[in-house]
Amino acid sequence: MTTRNRFRGTGVELVTTFAKDGTLDVDAYAAHAERIIAGGVEMLVPCATTGESVTMTFRERVDLIKVAVQVAAQRVAVVAGIGANDTREAVALARAARDAGADAVLPVTPWFGRPPQEGLFRHFDAVARAAEITVFLYNVPGRSAGNLHPDTTLRLAEISNVAGLVEASGDLEQVTSILARRPDDFLVLSGDDELALPMLALGADGLVSVVANQAPRDTADMVRLGLDGDFARARWLHFRLLDLIRANATEINPIPVKKGVELLGGPTARYREPLVPPAPSTEARLLQALGRAGLLDLGVGVGREVA
Repeated sequence: MTTRNRFRGTGVELVTTFAKDGTLDVDAYAAHAERIIAGGVEMLVPCATTGESVTMTFRERVDLIKVAVQVAAQRVAVVAGIGANDTREAVALARAARDAGADAVLPVTPWFGRPPQEGLFRHFDAVARAAEITVFLYNVPGRSAGNLHPDTTLRLAEISNVAGLVEASGDLEQVTSILARRPDDFLVLSGDDELALPMLALGADGLVSVVANQAPRDTADMVRLGLDGDFARARWLHFRLLDLIRANATEINPIPVKKGVELLGGPTARYREPLVPPAPSTEARLLQALGRAGLLDLGVGVGREVA
């Protein structure tokens, strides 16, 4: 297996666990990460969008990356989320993640400031130079209000340690353009659960998932089947998970997915404001979707799914 091939497959944007007093619940985080690994995924992704990283301090983010590295124990790769608006902070986070033992870092397109394409290039270039380990670009316009254009992505792909892209634009035309023109060793991972299978059919290399917090086994199996070209069985798993994927989008991520994890017997869903618990109607929809996905059949949720 080449170094970059270890990043093919399924990564999971880990939800962050908080104690009653609002501090990090590191033990619950480690236990959740262990359950995810038992589900057969290839990567843990701490401190990304689903991990509520924008509400955490620099020190807290580094601490969670260290926990993920310790739990992974080289069984799976750790791709550390290092998103920041300020390039200097992203550079510092990249170095700290490297020193904490992460296998790769995941800088996201800066939000609110909406830099132009040259600004995005310089941001990611600075992070790659500082990180000295594998870098995945993360394009999620729905969060950042700015889109990393294919030409900029392919320009960044020429940097030696920029290994790939997590693409969450929701634009299959853009995805197709990147896949058609990418270097042979440049990986493209879906950042959208619902579009993972179509992207795999176009030649993508995997998924960085939200729903895998709840259904790691089925998600990882779906992605592996897609990578193997067994789209009949991959479609069956995709449709099995589809209602749950959509239920997780009922309110802003990660509000529903954290509640879903709790309903499956995982860590208590606690949020840092301004995020708040889901509406009762969202919880009801999650319960229904978890049942349709087969995760509540034996009443033990994730424990059943990864057994």
